[in-house]
Amino acid sequence: MDRRLFIQQSGLASASTMVPGFVRDLRVPPQQSRSGKILIVIQLSGGNDGLNTFVPYREDLYQRNRPGLHIGPKTVLALTDQVGLHPALADLRPQYDLGELLVINSVGYPNPTRSHFRSMDIWQTASHADQYLQTGWLGRYLDSDCFGCDQAYHAVEIGDNLGLALQGSKRDGFAMRDGNQLRRLTDNEFLHTLGSDQKRTRKAGPNLDYLYKTMIEVQESADYLIQKSKVYTSSQSYPVHSFGRGLKQIAELISADTDTRVYYISLPGFDTHANQFARQEKLLRTYSQAVAALIADLKHNKLFADTMIMTFSEFGRRVEENGSRGTDHGTANNVWLLSGALKEPGFYNDMPDLSNLVNGDLIFEIDFRRIYATLLENWLGVPPQDILLENFAALDSVV
Repeated sequence: MDRRLFIQQSGLASASTMVPGFVRDLRVPPQQSRSGKILIVIQLSGGNDGLNTFVPYREDLYQRNRPGLHIGPKTVLALTDQVGLHPALADLRPQYDLGELLVINSVGYPNPTRSHFRSMDIWQTASHADQYLQTGWLGRYLDSDCFGCDQAYHAVEIGDNLGLALQGSKRDGFAMRDGNQLRRLTDNEFLHTLGSDQKRTRKAGPNLDYLYKTMIEVQESADYLIQKSKVYTSSQSYPVHSFGRGLKQIAELISADTDTRVYYISLPGFDTHANQFARQEKLLRTYSQAVAALIADLKHNKLFADTMIMTFSEFGRRVEENGSRGTDHGTANNVWLLSGALKEPGFYNDMPDLSNLVNGDLIFEIDFRRIYATLLENWLGVPPQDILLENFAALDSVV
């Protein structure tokens, strides 16, 4: 049986690092201090409307295409005399003023698709539109010779299942909702019995051996994370929402000096075909309040300059609103970075040209894989070409 398939069928896939060195010493992971930079990837699932996030509020074509959905000068949080912030993102306005926010406009890829699932696969694997990969860009980062990638919890996804982005061919990231849930999963009488009966395990053949060794890694890694989660308790107020709880958990793990360099978390619900104004406003407020609390936590512990937060969505929305006071699937979108280490914050490039569309959609200007290349090379400190499978030039003057 294929090893990955066996572990998936065993029920331990979402809580397993699944590194290839099963014969290595399986002692409790060493409690070393975190080294290097931290990357937090936030996925806005469903296709966030970028034009109503960073708003060209004085653009006549914007207002004409969105008579019911446009955000006008009296409502928008003006950042420049032409561009403003959605009012629900008020908690992040200080980051712009402090030079801790960078907006990259018109991000996408050639021959875009409007399918949620396919476009998300493209973003998570860093593939071309006609290319189908089984490993994610961060999974291939784990497969590389990067420092510490062989250690448990080098990359953690906050959630019940491990997404494609963190799946490699040799190593995977580790998915967890919270430490207590992880403890319930690993505190299993059958698994403990299996682990204690080494004679039977040795006679059972390679499949059970895989399960046994994976179970040992999961249990020991759970002990490590649960112990780390007790080191620091945040006093910040986060939204009472799974996303807010997830960012609080990330802040606590980073502040506890957990040996993790990549965190991944999703906020769903952005497929706003109808009643977009209220739905997007609620989601962006949740995002804004939670991320502001995360930043406050990191600043309190002098860690924000070592942290990069990247927020993306699988595609944007069409320029023209539909008949249900919403917007339909589009193509290019904005991606934004938050950090205390940005070289040239603000707007990396101009806002999209609304007079130059393709079938009512924005035209992409910057390939999203150039952003990945920038983060891999200049933030995580690894050569991006082998991870992205070809050469994408890093963006200038970002970090």
